Amino acid sequence: MTKMYHMSEATSKIQVDCHFHVFEAGQAIVGARYTPSYDSLLSDWQARATSLGITHGVLVQPSFLGVDNRLLLASLLADPHRLRGVAVVSPSIRPEELRVLHTMGIRGLRLNLSGVSHDLSDWQGRASLWDSLLEMGWHIEIHTDRGALPGVIASLPSSLHLVIDHMAKPGRADLDDPTIKLLERLTAKRVTIKLSGAYRLHGVDAASLVSSFYQVLGPSALIWGSDWPCTNFEHYANYADLLSALEAWLPENCLDEILTTNPMRLYWQ
Repeated sequence: MTKMYHMSEATSKIQVDCHFHVFEAGQAIVGARYTPSYDSLLSDWQARATSLGITHGVLVQPSFLGVDNRLLLASLLADPHRLRGVAVVSPSIRPEELRVLHTMGIRGLRLNLSGVSHDLSDWQGRASLWDSLLEMGWHIEIHTDRGALPGVIASLPSSLHLVIDHMAKPGRADLDDPTIKLLERLTAKRVTIKLSGAYRLHGVDAASLVSSFYQVLGPSALIWGSDWPCTNFEHYANYADLLSALEAWLPENCLDEILTTNPMRLYWQ
């Protein structure tokens, strides 16, 4: 087994967790399918991440908080140099509001469609929104149900950079799967795959799936996220195990690109 580098071994090395959540117990929007029974605060993530050499992080707004990004934004302001965020907003958000979010560290908008309608009609005809995202260098982050990604991508402007949550949730891990074939056609210039949430793949083998992504897109299209604290899958929320899975999936010589180069280009430029 390869040996993953940690902070104790390379104190100056930047390493990024591109997907974790903050929330407070009992807080959720009306109608949410999940209401947390525990706190998941920035300090909790920091304690686990820094002990394993993770220096930077990307906060992702959880679905059960809807467009109320207040806790996410407050957490970003607590460490603005080492944190970035992905927000959930209304399709009617104004360009000037997006620019304010940019100054606070937001670098993408999340469409969490898992378990709900994948109809994006409310997002159609939003030219000023898409233009603002392109101007600021933001991306759209997409979380879909199994096999639903191709239809969602077809509904979005082709100019946008897409970050695909939780390994894209294809139906199969082989190269003939429609989701993987689509991602291969898009290439790394338009799409980034987040290696996270292996426990959300509905039986698809994570190692085989990562191998397929590595083959068709290469390491330049891959980033890693812990998905900590793994809502609804809390029994997987051992941070060391989540990080060490990466070295079981990929060769050691591409870990710098996945943990450092790619996320720094995507979130910090």
